[in-house]
Amino acid sequence: MSDDANAIALCQSTELADSGVAVPFEVVFQGQTCWAFAIRFEGVVHAYLNRCAHVAMEMDFHPNRFFDATGRWLICATHGASYRPATGQCASGPCRGGLVKIAVSESGGVVHWHTGAQLQPVVF
Repeated sequence: MSDDANAIALCQSTELADSGVAVPFEVVFQGQTCWAFAIRFEGVVHAYLNRCAHVAMEMDFHPNRFFDATGRWLICATHGASYRPATGQCASGPCRGGLVKIAVSESGGVVHWHTGAQLQPVVF
């Protein structure tokens, strides 16, 4: 993404290992405060709302853990739905569509997430 005005620093690049533990962050999505997470899959950083597409519940089975044992799928601990890490699209199980993707970028050893019309930072 080229617009730095909407970029918010999230973490150091080294904090995200391939198919490893996610980095959580809070966002305001469509006026509601909720959790999101960033992961690295096949060398690329991706971020999503922490909300299953089947029922709007947080997905991690242990804090900040979303990948199945193979490291190939994101899994909802409650419903067993699996999602493609690179796109957030539902691959199997009880889900409709896919996860809500959050734009991210990585430069200079830092991962940033990007705000949008429906996605804003939490204001304290």
